[in-house]
Amino acid sequence: MNARIGIVTISDRASTGVYEDLSGPAIRDTLQAYLSTPWEPVVRLIPDEQPIIEATLRALVDEAHCCLVLTTGGTGPSPRDVTPEATRAVCPRILDGFGERMRAVSLQYVPTAILSRQIAGLRGASLIVNLPGRPRAIRECLDAVFPAIPYCIELAGGPFLDTDPAVIQAFRPPR
Repeated sequence: MNARIGIVTISDRASTGVYEDLSGPAIRDTLQAYLSTPWEPVVRLIPDEQPIIEATLRALVDEAHCCLVLTTGGTGPSPRDVTPEATRAVCPRILDGFGERMRAVSLQYVPTAILSRQIAGLRGASLIVNLPGRPRAIRECLDAVFPAIPYCIELAGGPFLDTDPAVIQAFRPPR
């Protein structure tokens, strides 16, 4: 059975067709490059509404059995940016290092990275990671944190995910 990975674009405008979602496809393309393990994307495009975000995250983990859920959008300081609040509401365990690392990397490119509120957390054996909304920033952040993601999922009780070492190396301590 293929690993299932949720990809959630959170955007009022993209969800209503005002503009094309480029962020969700950027996540999918990055994962296709990274992963050598067979996987299946479970894609959602939803508005910036906390109850909808929470319900979507719960459904992807609890019903669709995604071992990893990557969100994009809704992590800034505007009143409509509620993705971190929704993630906290559905994740009993927050992993602060993911947000810290993504902000540190993003600060190398833009001074406004300090405004980003990305977080990550565990819901059961599934990892949920909030990514920024811009495709280039998504890749920069995933390059920074993805080496830890397969081992995190494995430690939480999820499936074994392997990467293409020519693209990105998953870290696992020597056994």
